[in-house]
Amino acid sequence: MKRNHYVFAVMVMVLVTTNAQEKMDTQLPYYEIPESPETYTPGSVAARMIDALGFRFFWASEGLRVEDLAYKPSAESRTTGETIDHIMGLSNTILKATTLPAEPKNSAALTFAEKRKKTLENLKKASDFFKKSTDLATADMVFSEKFKLPFWNAINGPIVDAIGHSAQIVVMRRSSGNPMAKGVNVLMGTKK
Repeated sequence: MKRNHYVFAVMVMVLVTTNAQEKMDTQLPYYEIPESPETYTPGSVAARMIDALGFRFFWASEGLRVEDLAYKPSAESRTTGETIDHIMGLSNTILKATTLPAEPKNSAALTFAEKRKKTLENLKKASDFFKKSTDLATADMVFSEKFKLPFWNAINGPIVDAIGHSAQIVVMRRSSGNPMAKGVNVLMGTKK
């Protein structure tokens, strides 16, 4: 009888913890992809690309365990945690194509949850900026006074790179025994 009470108590704790984690995650950007804009403009298309990246990163990184973050498929490759760091850096680079300030690159002092949150927030800020943009000709990625690149480079550089690395996380977490949550529909941008 006591064992049944213990099992029931553990089940309740897991349920409460899972519900608390899910509630916390739904408060982060990109639990679901935002509604599509009513019109196609250069800014709305750029924003949608970033929203798609945010949604994919959200679910690729949701529920990662310590052992998942330490996993790396080979000696030469990055760990999943190092890949998260790289995507966070890419989200800062995407912000360089806006007038919004990017965070410093040093992420060593941040926890995984803080890095994930900061990455999602960076992507949301960039998307919101581009949704209001009517002309991407001025959306240069500014690295310094002497070095800037047009928005075209943001597309083929940090945006597409971060999408690819989000897919890497999905593969690596499957290899480390923690596949991505079921019910994530990247075509519709929803989670069932």
